[in-house]
Amino acid sequence: MSHDFRLNCPVPAAGPATIQIGHGGGGRMMRSLLDRLFFPAFSNERLDTKHDSAVMRIGAQRVAFTTDSYVVSPLFFPGGDIGKLAVYGTVNDLAMAGARPAYLSAGFILEEGLPIKTLEAVVGSMRDAARVAGVELVTGDTKVVDRGKGDGIFVNTAGLGIVPNGVEISPQRIRPGDAVVLSGDLGRHGIAIMSVRASLGFETAIESDCAPLWQPVSTLLGAEIAIHCLRDLTRGGLASALNEIALDASVSITIEETSVPVCEPVVAACEVLGLDPLYVANEGRFVAFIPPQHVERALEILRENALTADARVIGVVDDRGQSVVRARGPLGNLRIVDLLSGEQLPRIC
Repeated sequence: MSHDFRLNCPVPAAGPATIQIGHGGGGRMMRSLLDRLFFPAFSNERLDTKHDSAVMRIGAQRVAFTTDSYVVSPLFFPGGDIGKLAVYGTVNDLAMAGARPAYLSAGFILEEGLPIKTLEAVVGSMRDAARVAGVELVTGDTKVVDRGKGDGIFVNTAGLGIVPNGVEISPQRIRPGDAVVLSGDLGRHGIAIMSVRASLGFETAIESDCAPLWQPVSTLLGAEIAIHCLRDLTRGGLASALNEIALDASVSITIEETSVPVCEPVVAACEVLGLDPLYVANEGRFVAFIPPQHVERALEILRENALTADARVIGVVDDRGQSVVRARGPLGNLRIVDLLSGEQLPRIC
């Protein structure tokens, strides 16, 4: 079980011992549920690293293992669909541990009455995405639930990847002074989902950034860039990812808001919808924590790849002990960037 195992059920601060079902992830209530229930119940050396994938040794080989479930609504959206998302989301979790994605499993929860053409489209998309990502889907399962109980299709995928010798990537390796490097612009996935869900007619089409991330990561590793930690920016966006890392590494992080790239259509959409781009989901972006002496070379490498051509330094790790994330505004003012207490954008992955 990896850190990316998240149940979509917030725990109430007080009251009867019940779970109120919600959607999304990356918020304060989700973190509370993980810390109070799941991590203590299943505590072990690999789970306790609280990373996107669990890394373990099988014989002479180090492998990474991860699992995730996909409940996106709608099933098809600009730039992707639930099948593509299920493949890329899982291979990206492996890549964040420095692992070359190799094998996937897939479990399909199908709602009674689902059109076969819809299922064929999803399966075909998964096949094509697996080819692009260089992974094989080697085992799986299907279940059918009653009409009205499954919202079309839910997909669970698990992934295995190979971790090269000498690669150690985890929140615990972060050090004060590390640069926070962002791989590209924010918010396109979440806004693409919202645009079709709410039938919003934006003047400029916004497509999801859904993409596999192993290639730029492997290029950094091949160049012997010292990567202390990686995290893909999915549910809860950049803000939630940084808060999770700050908590797990016991460090404070400061980012420069003017350095965070957000394309104009996303900025405009967020203004209309009342959303903060720092919290909007992505499916093809990551942050890397890199020691200062390796930053310039890392940026050169990332900018040679079309997927990470807009990579830039957006902040720095300040010190240990506080576990807080701050953002410096255009006028130099600092504000706390906290975990969301509720859900900003549900059902986005």
